[in-house]
Amino acid sequence: MVCSTITVMKENQFETIKQLDEDGSEFWSSRDLCKALEYKDYRNFLTALKRARIACAHSEEIITDHFVDTT
Repeated sequence: MVCSTITVMKENQFETIKQLDEDGSEFWSSRDLCKALEYKDYRNFLTALKRARIACAHSEEIITDHFVDTT
């Protein structure tokens, strides 16, 4: 059951870094996700985010419903 233990650990970690906006909607910081997913270099994670946006578009989802840019 190693796989299920790892899954539970990751789920708990995602809950720990989850944030709520003023409307109560959940969101995650890309910097926090980068660390949680054990990326050593943030720019490599940015490449993964770009691919995720492309996959979102190919799924006919509205990208801005799932990804929000911040400064």
